[in-house]
Amino acid sequence: MPQKRDYYEILGVEKSASADELKRAYRRGALKYHPDNQKGDKTEAEAKFKELAEAYEVLSDPVKRQRYDRFGHEGLRGAGMHDFSSMGFADILSMFGLDDFFGGFGGRGGGGMGDRGYDLETEVELSLEEVAKGADQTLEFERMDLCETCSGSGSKPGTTPERCRTCGGHGKVQQQVEGFFGVSVRIIACPKCAGRGTIVSDPCGDCRGSGRRRKKRTLVLHVPAGIHDGQVIVARGEGEPSKSGTSRGDLHCRVHVRPHPLLERRGDDLICQVPISFSQAALGGKIAVPTLNGRQEIDVPSGTQNGDVVTLKKAGLPSRRSGRAGDQHVIVLIEVPKRLTAKQRELLTAYADTENVHVTPGRKSFFDKLKDYFGVKD
Repeated sequence: MPQKRDYYEILGVEKSASADELKRAYRRGALKYHPDNQKGDKTEAEAKFKELAEAYEVLSDPVKRQRYDRFGHEGLRGAGMHDFSSMGFADILSMFGLDDFFGGFGGRGGGGMGDRGYDLETEVELSLEEVAKGADQTLEFERMDLCETCSGSGSKPGTTPERCRTCGGHGKVQQQVEGFFGVSVRIIACPKCAGRGTIVSDPCGDCRGSGRRRKKRTLVLHVPAGIHDGQVIVARGEGEPSKSGTSRGDLHCRVHVRPHPLLERRGDDLICQVPISFSQAALGGKIAVPTLNGRQEIDVPSGTQNGDVVTLKKAGLPSRRSGRAGDQHVIVLIEVPKRLTAKQRELLTAYADTENVHVTPGRKSFFDKLKDYFGVKD
């Protein structure tokens, strides 16, 4: 038999993933490999769909997950695993209380165990200039929303859903699971009504009885100044509706900051490296440096050494906590020309003739050490 893949790898999550992260990962994968989203041969997608379900069944159960983390696949023997190979797509989704969030695939409605909608995830990319000032970003995304025709009930207008006889309208049933320590009982979403507590006998023609339809949503999201790469902004109530339609999940927007061609961010400070010539370093002068507000001239004092730093106060990025701006640090790099014109060589040679090679403390120290090493006396 082929060796089973790692469940965390199948879901594409870390071993430290939370329950919500597992649920979102399973939902994304199930939507990707559902047959309604496939063209041509659906065999491979079906296998991956059921592989996802097996992984999610284990990792979403704290007891099974602990045994898997400790003993691997062998630790799940006798743990009451479902045989997903013989189950249909709609049955798998309804078992986890997720089928209504996939547009009613399989013709069933349903909802999760809790009366809260699903969170959604998206991304936004900003420049460093936008980070400095804050920015309003227009987001366009799709989400499952309440069907306007039936107001989310799933029933044809003029009709109402019937109470589920299997769960008595509670939306939950008990399931017996046989394990190492005997038979245990857990509460799951009712497989007949998928957790709703009601059955749609005369379904709405627009949503096929799910009470949900996929809709486009446009949202203007304010990204505050000083935000860091990888941070998440939560737009409350912009996710998908709960099974009852009384509450919504949230939209989680992860921020990516594009690298700047000239500036490097370190916390709220900015770093830039600016090359200057030997004559500028020796004689001093003014040079233009890049900032987030455009070019700015700074004074380079005479005798500047390679690696010296000139600090521009409050030219960095604002702190999200205090609002106080960081600094910009300009690192000066002295460039030695690789090629000289005849005139430049003549001038530098004349300068070298006037230069005392033992003048600078650093060089004097080096030559003194060199003499001591070889035992040379003046």
